[in-house]
Order: sequence, then structure tokens, then C-alpha cells
Amino acid sequence: MKETTVPEKRETQVAQTREESRTLTPPVDIFEVADGLAVVVDMPGVEKDAVEVRVENDILTISGKAGSVIPGTPHYREYELANFFRQFELNEHVDQEKIKAEMKYGVLTIHLPKAEKAKAKKVPIQVVA
Repeated sequence: MKETTVPEKRETQVAQTREESRTLTPPVDIFEVADGLAVVVDMPGVEKDAVEVRVENDILTISGKAGSVIPGTPHYREYELANFFRQFELNEHVDQEKIKAEMKYGVLTIHLPKAEKAKAKKVPIQVVA
């Protein structure tokens, strides 16, 4: 029996100048919480040290490099983990200086607190006689 799903190797005459890279868009849930927003990002196979959360020019960038959990060189592979990349544009209602992130079991949670000017304020009511 011959496996036909394995591509044949072909020699090319042109040297490759770019490495193929594949990134996935991680699924995200965004919740409104009391003090702002919580962004929950699912990135299976990504360790805490391989995640980068960056804010630059009002753009929140989330990237993660997936790695194999088993050390060594694979001899046969049907499933390969891919890197993750996603960006969100932030507005002035997010206090960018107080953004926090935590990672647990492949799930990244980013806390985006509201800026002081975006928080609801209670207006005192005076009784006029």
C-alpha cells in the first residue's frame, strides 16, 4: 500500500529566500468586569515564557510561540503546533499603564482597567427646599 498524502520532494532551481511561517489567530473571549475588561486568550502548547503581550501606539499585540512538550527530535509528525498572533486596537478608555496579564494552563488572561475619566461617577443629589 502506498501512502499518497506524503508530498514528493522536488528540487527547485530558485533558492528560497523566506522561511515559511504559519501563525494562528487564537480564540478570544472578552468580558466586561467591574474595573474594565478581561481578555481571555486560548493558546495551547504555549508556556508562560514564550508569550509576549505588548502595547504600542494604542495597539495591544499578543504573540506566543508554541513548543513541543516532549524533548527530542521528531521522526514522524502528523500534528504540529503553530505560533499565535493577534492584535487589538485600544481606545482612550483603557488605562494602558495598568494593564496586567497572567498565564495558566495555556490560557492567557489580560486585564484592561478603565481609565479614570471612563469610570462611572456617582453624582450627589441635593434636596432643594
